[in-house]
Amino acid sequence: MKLKQLRQPESIRKIAIWVVSTLLLFFGFYTNLWRVAEQQWFDNHQKDTEAHVMGRMVKSRQDGIFSAGGLNGWGTTKSTDAEWIPSTERGPQYTAYLYKLSFDKFSTYMSQPAGQGIVFSLLDRLIPLSPQTKLTLFYILTALLSAGALTFIVGWFYEEFGGWVAIFVIGSAVLSQWLTVFGKNLWWSLWAFYLPMIAVMYYLKRHRVPADRQFIRFGILIFIAVSIKCFINGYEYITTTLIMMMVPFVYYVILDKWSGRQSVKWTLAAGLGSGVAIFLSFIMLCFQIGAAKDGFMDGVEHIVWSFGKRTYANAKDYPPVYAASLEAGTIGVVITYMNGIFFDLNNYLSHASTFVSNFLLKVRYYYLIVLFVVMSVMLFLRSNKEILAERRPHYIALIWTTWFSILAPLSWHVIFKAHSYIHTHMSFLLWQMPFTFFGFAVFGAAVIAWTKKIKSTQS
Repeated sequence: MKLKQLRQPESIRKIAIWVVSTLLLFFGFYTNLWRVAEQQWFDNHQKDTEAHVMGRMVKSRQDGIFSAGGLNGWGTTKSTDAEWIPSTERGPQYTAYLYKLSFDKFSTYMSQPAGQGIVFSLLDRLIPLSPQTKLTLFYILTALLSAGALTFIVGWFYEEFGGWVAIFVIGSAVLSQWLTVFGKNLWWSLWAFYLPMIAVMYYLKRHRVPADRQFIRFGILIFIAVSIKCFINGYEYITTTLIMMMVPFVYYVILDKWSGRQSVKWTLAAGLGSGVAIFLSFIMLCFQIGAAKDGFMDGVEHIVWSFGKRTYANAKDYPPVYAASLEAGTIGVVITYMNGIFFDLNNYLSHASTFVSNFLLKVRYYYLIVLFVVMSVMLFLRSNKEILAERRPHYIALIWTTWFSILAPLSWHVIFKAHSYIHTHMSFLLWQMPFTFFGFAVFGAAVIAWTKKIKSTQS
């Protein structure tokens, strides 16, 4: 009976954390309720990219879900239909979907399998409501899935480090303007990026004893999670996704003191599972491109060409528009992203001086990096005190894992340097995959550790 009474408050706290996290994130993603992002930016961010999904739904409604290889894209409406298009719409793809217009031509986007467009096309066919209502439901669903995915991450921090650390992590997610503007975007389907990491988090959390862990099952789990990610939003930020997936793996390797042989074996399982998933996804994409064009090899050529233009290909082999990005310096690109803005207090204040507005009220990512370095040192020093002996292994593992996690965003900025050079309107999102979450967890753990020491002295 006493054990039941002890467990009940704990379960209530856990449910409360999950509910609060989901609601705070959902309303931020769906309506920008917390004004984290400037409203016009929130309303218009990546609508041009999302329009590919709208185009896919129109094409699916008109010619079938797997027409044009099932790929996303933009269509051109018939001239007779276009005469009465309202001028207030966000663009022709939205107008075509909302007013049930038809396409004369359809231009495919061939760099991803278009799973999100296929799924929304299927839902569009199944739901017997107006296009306006269905689009609203799609935004709600996407915002809810994104909020739910991040809440799974928050839940993991709660189980490992307690409520206060979880609150710090929730705060970092709610205050991130980049998560906010991406949270309900149909194209990006933010939740899919985090799915592989969540799978690893909870698998290793539930199988701490070596005898309970199954090598093959782990590889299959990763294969499924990475396959879903690649199907839903393709190879967007794929290096970041894969390294992010290994972040909880590093945490448990350090916490539970895995042997070198065991670590290598399970790393190979992760590599094999994700490698097979990506390879099969490439094969599927090549068939899709082949269906939309002239054959399977068109897909292979497009993938090779797309990889080159996003990385370090010779600028002479590509159109002049790609020259600047291919010739840009990697260090300069990384510095640009370190100077990005995580949270902007100017959204809540006015009449600030230029210096205060630009350098004090805008919380930049390199500010956070410095903060996390300081907090890591403070947590490391405090964890050596006897009062924290029980929590010391968790804190040490958290510190090391946090600085491993910075490799996830940096991997994209370095390997896909040319893409990062061009896409400064969106790739700051990568700092939240998952470096800022772990950094704020260190911040919260350091604050708690110091507070605990003070309380112990007073008693």
